Amino acid sequence: MRQMTLPTLLAAGIAAAAITTSSQALAYGEGDFFTRVGVAKVEPKSDNGSLDALGLTGLDVEVDSDTNFAFTLGYRFHDKFGVELLAALPFKHDISVAEGAVTGDTKHLPPTLTAQYYPLGGTEARVQPYVGIGVNYTNFFEEKATVHLADIGDVDLELDDSWGLAGQVGVDLLIDDNWALNASAWYIDIDTDAKVAGEDAGTVDIDPLVVMAGISYRF
Repeated sequence: MRQMTLPTLLAAGIAAAAITTSSQALAYGEGDFFTRVGVAKVEPKSDNGSLDALGLTGLDVEVDSDTNFAFTLGYRFHDKFGVELLAALPFKHDISVAEGAVTGDTKHLPPTLTAQYYPLGGTEARVQPYVGIGVNYTNFFEEKATVHLADIGDVDLELDDSWGLAGQVGVDLLIDDNWALNASAWYIDIDTDAKVAGEDAGTVDIDPLVVMAGISYRF
């Protein structure tokens, strides 16, 4: 089951931002280029579907979470509107099928582009929340699988690349004109068709929650 602590904190921060202002003008808005750098955790949903493979059907799939370095690049073309691209070092996920009858792993890169809305953009608020909606492309590579039944051993595993929608929520806590603390979360629709030993096996539903904490710098 997912730990919802970070998303809960994000929601609390955004609610607080609605009444939090500062007397110091920080010129947060149109024309800003920015980058956000931090650590991100990709946590797949608890039910990842089932596969039909090796003559067996309805094999439950579990995909574990992973944490790695991530960063974003963005631009504010209006006080209240902007775009942001999420990138990261490769994430690696352990995969278990039928409670460990088949185990494996895969790496992936999940670039995600979102259009964002900043409700307090252009104001003197030191706490700046935002929401976004966009599209994700996930590239899977270096897939591996091992069958632990009847000493079958290693088999080929292929996961198709995925396109899907993404939703985002985040908040910046401004320190000065350039630096801020940042926390953000994405929900991403990631579904991948799988092949095991060269045969179509079904769809793995990953649909992760991605949470990231770090710092932001605007130019």
